[in-house]
Parts: sequence; C-alpha cells; structure tokens
Amino acid sequence: MAPTTKLVSSDGKLYFEDAYNMSDKETFSNDGHRSHDEGLVTLPPDPDAHLSNAERAEIDRKLLRRLDFKLIPWLCLLYLLAFLDRTNIGNAKIAGLSQELHLTTPSYNSTLTIFFVSYAVFEPITNILLKRMRPSVFIPIIMVFWGASMLGMGFVYNWSGLMAARWFLGLAEAGLFPGVNYYLSCWYKRSEFGIRAAIFFSAAALSGSFGGLLAAAIEMMDGIGGRPGWAWIFILEGLLTIAIGVVSFWMVHDFPDEATFLSEVDRARVIRRLKMDQQSSAEHEEFKISYFWAAVKDWKTWLGMAIYMGCDMPLYAFSLFLPTIIAGMGWNTSVIRAQLMSVPPYAAAALLTVVIGYIADRTRSRGLCNIIVSLLGVAGFAMLLGSQVAAVQYVGTFLGALGIYPCIANTISWMANNVEGVYKRGVVLGFVIGWGNLTGIISSNIYFSAPRFLEGHGVVMAFMAIFLFGGSCLMTFLLRQENSKRRRGERDHWVEGKTEKEIEMLGDRRPDFLYTV
Repeated sequence: MAPTTKLVSSDGKLYFEDAYNMSDKETFSNDGHRSHDEGLVTLPPDPDAHLSNAERAEIDRKLLRRLDFKLIPWLCLLYLLAFLDRTNIGNAKIAGLSQELHLTTPSYNSTLTIFFVSYAVFEPITNILLKRMRPSVFIPIIMVFWGASMLGMGFVYNWSGLMAARWFLGLAEAGLFPGVNYYLSCWYKRSEFGIRAAIFFSAAALSGSFGGLLAAAIEMMDGIGGRPGWAWIFILEGLLTIAIGVVSFWMVHDFPDEATFLSEVDRARVIRRLKMDQQSSAEHEEFKISYFWAAVKDWKTWLGMAIYMGCDMPLYAFSLFLPTIIAGMGWNTSVIRAQLMSVPPYAAAALLTVVIGYIADRTRSRGLCNIIVSLLGVAGFAMLLGSQVAAVQYVGTFLGALGIYPCIANTISWMANNVEGVYKRGVVLGFVIGWGNLTGIISSNIYFSAPRFLEGHGVVMAFMAIFLFGGSCLMTFLLRQENSKRRRGERDHWVEGKTEKEIEMLGDRRPDFLYTV
C-alpha cells in the first residue's frame, strides 16, 4: 500500500490520497467510515504534500492574498465605471438634459428603458462568450465599446440620438456584471466568494457617491467648447472608460488554468482547493447544450430570478431617480447641493454591503442575511411613502439604500454557491442577472408623479416585500429541506451505477453536495 496524505475538504469530509498513484483514493465521512466512491472528487497532484499543515495553511493564505491583490481592485474599478456610466443620466437630468433636449417625463423614462432592453436581452449569452473568448480579451473589448457609447451621448442633439446611444450602452455593458461574478466564482471557494462579490458590487454604491461628486464638479464646465455641463458629464466619463478599457487588456487575467500571472504550481494549488470545495469550475470544459437545459430545468434558477428582481428593480429605481427624489424634498436645494446630498446614502450602502458579505461568508446563512436586510429597505420606502417631512424622507433614502445594495451581492453569491459546473453556473447567473436587469424597464417607468412619487415608492416596496423578502424565505426553506434529504441518504440512488467521472459531472446534483442556505 502506497503512503497516503490525509486532506480535509471544506464540506468536512476526509480525503485519503495516494501519494504515488493518483487513481488510488478513498473518501471517509466525519465518523471515519468509508464512503466507497460516492461523491468522489478527483484531485490533481498536491505540490505541497511534503509540508506540514501549518506550512500548507501559510502557503494558502499567501496565495489567497495574491489572488485578491491581482483580481479584485481592478475589477472593482471596472464596475464602478460601468455603474457610473449607466446611471449618470440621473445626474445629467437635473443638470439641464431634459430642458435642452425637450424631454417629457415619458420620453426621459424611455431613454432609461431602452438601456435595460438591450442589457437584459444579451446578458444570458455573455458568460458563454466570456468563457470562449477569455476574460482578458472579452472584458476590455466591451469596455471600449460602452465608453464610446457614453462619449457619443455627450454629442446628441435630440431624443432619438440619446435613445440610440443608450441602446448600444446597454448592449456593451451586458457582459460585465454577470461575467465578473461568474469569473470570480471560478477563482474562490464558496466560503470565500461572498465577501469578494460584495467588495466588487460595493463599487456600484461608491459610483453613486463618486457620481454625485463628479457631476457637481463637471457641471462647472458648462459652456466650455460650446457644450453644456450635462454633456461634459458624458464626454469626460466616456473618455475615462475608453482609457481604462485599453489598459484592461493587460490588467484583466484569464481563468485559473490559463492565468499567466500564476506559476504551474500555483495554478495546481488554485484548481486543487476548488476541487476540494466541490467545484470543477476552474478547469477547461467544452460547452454542451445539455448544460443550458440543466440550468433551465433547475428550480433554483427560477426562484433565484424572482429573488434577484426583488432587489434589482429597486436598485435601478433608486440609483436613477435619487437625485430627482432629493431635489423634490422641499429643501429648495440647488442642483449641486442635490448632487452632493446623494453621496451619503451610497457610502453607507457600500459599507454595509461589505459587512454583509463578510457575515454571510462566515455564517453561510445567505438567506437569513437577505431576509433581515430586505426589511431595512421596506422600512425605508415606507418612510418615503408615509411622510412629507424632508428629514424623514432623507433618512428613508438611507434605509432604502441599506436594504437594496447588500442583497444584490449576497443573492448573486448565493446562486453561485449553489450551482456547480462551468457552463451551467454561467448560464444560471446569466438568466438570474439578465432577468433582474430586465425589470429595470419597470424601474424606468414608475417615477412620474413629482415630488412625492407615491406610485414609484409603492412599487419598489412591493417588489422588496414580495420577491426579495418572500422569495428569500422560500429559497431558504427549500434548500434546508433538500439538504436534510441528502444527509439522510434519500438522494444516494442518483449515483447508483455511475462512474467517478459521471458522478463528478452531476455537479450540484451529487448527493454529497450540500447547499449554502
């Protein structure tokens, strides 16, 4: 019998791996009983088999820090720009866009709607393109295209031109958010992904703060070059996006099995730690139509879509109309002051997003986090609905932001945690995020009765209460029920007569795969 190395996976199982013959493996449950190949995970060779547990842990910590440093900061910058570019039209509106282009309320709302049509239609297929073209090529290309669309918005002279530019902006941006979330889920273990997704998405909240400050400063360029202040908001931010997009050809890295900044040994370490976390997404896999149908037939896909639209529709309603809401609170604020007053709610939301990401990773209770945080948002919009006092309404915007932003990142992490397989996960995230963003069409057409916006606040509160809160409660209950059945062995017949490879290909339908609740 060849010597073996004992490994402990993130799900608590013990793996005994033959140091000389990689095909000779046995798995053991926590009580030490042999599991006879069921749920067996094929592990790549361990480059650190000769090291002590303390030395291995230190190598793992250094590897994780290196991944964070290489991947997260730049991706956060990209999403900050993306969210800034899609929502700065709200800042431009109160800076004179509507008056100069003679936009009525319905025509302005149409310019918001058209973005979400192209954005949502193309989003489900973008993860497949990301996988086939490689992140280091796909992401920079779409950045340059959406930067060009944003630049073009600064030179439009009528409503038709603005509509065309917004259509192409949505088309180009469609690949970033689902793509990056899918991409990160292929690098980090399930217990590590949530905080990284939260930090990434906190860039959206920071873009709200940054957007208000930037718009207040750029408006002072009114008249320079014969262009109004609102046009300069689009022009400068578009040029910045194009520049960052070009640099991204060197700053965005590929998937773990192809990433050039890692050595062969480190690539093996990354793939190995994901395998032990019941993931195969780090490795190359050819696309098959069966992965698409597996995603469509999975009940989690459809319930996840409902939950996500419960926070995504409010997200866009909030981010697109917050400057207008604040301007109508009766404080007689100047345009610049209204821009600046939109900064603090976003800053608070960014902080809570990261905190919830950390808590959800540590407790693995993503559903409970969604349930509790969503109640903050419901309370916030209830305050906006029920009070005419400006101070109370402003506090309501804080609670609204706190109830929306953390749930976006947490829901995406929840779905990514519970879907296994390279392409299946990509398709599921594409459907969930694409459907959520399609509800931006609703967000764009519910705020029209200034200054109270009763219809808008009411619809947002209903979405959060029914889909986000209610859907999270239902998902949590159903996942707990399924985990209980798997622990009792009621799903073991799914692997009877299957080979090791066939069992691994079951992904999250493996009987030993326990869902994150």
